[in-house]
Amino acid sequence: MRWWPNAAVESPSLASVEKTCSIASAPRHLTRCASASVRRDIAPTRSGNPVRHCTHFSLQMSASRRFCRWVAWNIDGATIRRLPRSGLAFTRDPEYPAAHQVDDRVYAGNPLDRGHVARRADLLWGSQDEARRANVDSFLFTNITPQLDKFNQSGLWGQLEDAIFDDVEIDGLRVSLFGGPILKETDFPYRSILVPRSFWKLVAFVEAGVLRAKAYVLTQDDLESRLEALGLEPFKLFQTAIPALADMTGLDFGSLAGADTMPEAPEALGAAGVRRIDTRDEIVNLR
Repeated sequence: MRWWPNAAVESPSLASVEKTCSIASAPRHLTRCASASVRRDIAPTRSGNPVRHCTHFSLQMSASRRFCRWVAWNIDGATIRRLPRSGLAFTRDPEYPAAHQVDDRVYAGNPLDRGHVARRADLLWGSQDEARRANVDSFLFTNITPQLDKFNQSGLWGQLEDAIFDDVEIDGLRVSLFGGPILKETDFPYRSILVPRSFWKLVAFVEAGVLRAKAYVLTQDDLESRLEALGLEPFKLFQTAIPALADMTGLDFGSLAGADTMPEAPEALGAAGVRRIDTRDEIVNLR
């Protein structure tokens, strides 16, 4: 998988970003700089690689939880295609043994949804052949996490990318994203797994030659009051500071933290920046 600064060096603005931003080697950086507990929990591919590369996205698996720890993907808004999902089935990833991934047995006879981490629609770009391969790859169980039936009551989680494309002047219409579940011991126990209660997404793009990054968390927890959920609360969407997201996930986002658009919280509050998002307009615009 190529990252945009490498894939578009003909653009002066993106080429200049490559010199200062680790997004060009993001999968390698996330692996090398993650916390010790995350590194110990990496499930390698059958060929021994810590990162799995698919069409337009890459991912890393948690051996203990059998879900992705993170997925990283690109969107080329200028070459997006529309392809049907009919005839495509969720399938095990051939690069991992069954012991390191969750399959359809978890979803049988219950209201759990099979939720894409990298949205299928985000991956359908490039040549027709590329888009078809990405369409198939998006249904690998390694890109899927179970989602509780309360997961997206607001509908805002699925609108993040669209809102940024609509409201920001993105150079080259190219965006890089990272996302996944926040894996905690207090997640919901079900059929020998723990169903995640929180999910994160980081969006990086170039605007007027300047790298920007925004981090979001969808969770049942109250991040503003630092209260952990009991499991009955509705899901809420927050924008959070990238260093705070790093603490939640055990991942290191490198110099993307320096491109964070989230204002720092006043020191008197003693908390990292976080803000609740209740409407689509608030995804991009600060209140």
